[in-house]
Amino acid sequence: MKKTKYSLSEIQSNLYSAVISDALDALGYRNQSPRIPLKALTGIPKLVGRCKTTLWTDMFHEDPAPYELELKAVDECKKGEVIIAAASGSVRSGIWGELLSTAARNSGCVGAIVHGAVRDVAKMREMKFPVFGSATSLYDSLNRQRVIDLDVPVEIDKVIIEPGALVFCDEDGMVVIPLEVEEAAIKNAMEKVNAENITREEIKKGMKATDVYKKYGIL
Repeated sequence: MKKTKYSLSEIQSNLYSAVISDALDALGYRNQSPRIPLKALTGIPKLVGRCKTTLWTDMFHEDPAPYELELKAVDECKKGEVIIAAASGSVRSGIWGELLSTAARNSGCVGAIVHGAVRDVAKMREMKFPVFGSATSLYDSLNRQRVIDLDVPVEIDKVIIEPGALVFCDEDGMVVIPLEVEEAAIKNAMEKVNAENITREEIKKGMKATDVYKKYGIL
């Protein structure tokens, strides 16, 4: 199992979610992108990193250990990791906000992806912390939602996300790259981007799209 030779900054600068999805399709991994809206809520349109997974649940009783596992998750974050908050799209509360973002960043976290609601959006935008989420809610998570496990495989819209997997999120969507095909997927995506640059120039020079596809097999 090899990780890509490319750095996170190289991947972020050169790739985009759709081309990574195409590369995964070609490798037989055809269900790596959740078909749900995940908006760049803090105005930063791209996020790349290693998955630090948290599994959330709704609750309807007094929490005996408030915030325990979410605080543990942010304190244990490593450089280059992205918090994945798998909350089944619940809007019962805003499970991610400014203080968690501050603590996570201090630990090296580069952003958060929340299948659920967040709050403190303006403050997180001011601190330029990338957060992709499916909703907002001003309610505190206390006694409403909690983390029940971390560093375990989680699921967002039938896409399984393993701890440590590479995740790429932009305005088109989120794509998860399994560790077992990471090297091949990133290599193929880089090659496709280079090929797309060539075909784009051919089209700009006047070549018909049909002829470009026949010649290069890229569209």
